[in-house]
Order: sequence, then C-alpha cells, then structure tokens
Amino acid sequence: MQVLIVGASGHVGTLVTPFLKQKHTLRIYDVKAPADPTLEYWAGDVTDYENLKRALTGMDLLLYMAMNIQRGEELAIEHSSFDVNVKGVYLALKAAHEVGIPHAVHCSTMSVYDGALEVRYFFDEEMQPDARGTYGFTKRLGEEVCRNAWVRYGLSVNALRMCHPVSRQKYLEQARLGVPSIPTDAEDVARLMLAALEYRNGFQAFLTSGDYENKIMNMGKAKRLLGWEPLTRPEQ
Repeated sequence: MQVLIVGASGHVGTLVTPFLKQKHTLRIYDVKAPADPTLEYWAGDVTDYENLKRALTGMDLLLYMAMNIQRGEELAIEHSSFDVNVKGVYLALKAAHEVGIPHAVHCSTMSVYDGALEVRYFFDEEMQPDARGTYGFTKRLGEEVCRNAWVRYGLSVNALRMCHPVSRQKYLEQARLGVPSIPTDAEDVARLMLAALEYRNGFQAFLTSGDYENKIMNMGKAKRLLGWEPLTRPEQ
C-alpha cells in the first residue's frame, strides 16, 4: 500500500519508519526531511490544506504522526499545539476524504489523561480523557476530530493512545522484569501502527504501551481487534 505519513521526521517517525517501509511504500510529509534519505519526501506544513491534498493524491492510507509536545502556557506554544494537534488533523482527514482515501490512523497519546499514568488503572478505552494541559487537551480534541471524520465522511480512523516510544536499547536499559513499564519498544510501536492501518471499523481508540502484563492499563481491546500486544521483554 501507498501510505502518506504526516510528521514522520521527528522522534517517533525515525524510530518506526525502518519497520513500516518493509510493509508499505511510504511518502513523508513534514517541514523537514526524514533521517532516512531513501524515503520519498514531500515538504509541507500541516496547516497547508492544498499542499496536503496534493501530497495525499495517489495514496491509499493516511498515518498522522505529527504532534506538538512542547509544554508551557506561552501563547506561541498554545497556537502551535492547536495547529498541529487539532487543525492539522482536521485538514489532513478532510484532504484524505477529498482524494478518496477510506482509512487513517492517528497517533494519539496516553497524555489525553491527566497526571502520572502510574497512579491509576486504565480499565478500558471508555474512560473519559481528562487532560487539562495544552498538549494533552489538544490531543483530546484531535481524537474528537477523528471521530467527526467518521461521522461526517465515513472515513474510518484508529486513534492510538501511545506511551513513550523508545529504541530497543533504551527499552532494555529501562525495563525490569516484574516492574510495570509503560515505555514501548519501537518495533512494538511499528507493529501496532501496521495493525491499525489494516483494521477498519468506524472510529476506534486504543490504549497501548509496553505494559505487557497489563498492570497499569487493560490493552485487551488492542489484542482483540488488532491482534496486537507488546512482545518485547526486559532482559533477565
């Protein structure tokens, strides 16, 4: 399949594109070129609707990976967060619909919930997101944009509430057997995205992390519908 990835030149994109390109032909849409020079690159801003539409033409699927994770209350940061996490999502999904793309994946985050993840158990995806900070709140709104795309256009969208994607090396440095861990190995994240690109059933949100024992969150929905669970384990 031909997949347009919006925002794949950042941290997460650099981690997962080596795995994604083994399964799909990728086109990267970003303000800067990706680290991998073999990937097709289309320069553009997420708020440029006409450019997004041109970049999406001829593609089969959309993977929205762009995110603004700067924290603070400065007006410039707030504008940037709304542009990338809300407006950009809206324009990308609208453009995808206009060119006939039927399905998209949105990289959301467990930061749609307020506070430290370790202090409560996330029993299912129906738990109401309650983040109040600029980043988490705008990502919450981005999920609602995805839901609206399904209602308005019939465009199926999977929102992946991800947790701290890291390289295999960093995962092994941090994770310990018997200790709940939410950072997620890059290959597990890539498998999650690949599964979400395949599964189509309206709007769906998924809790995901490296918590393979489900001690912090119940990832049963991802396993049931996507056939996904984190496979990487700490070393002995």
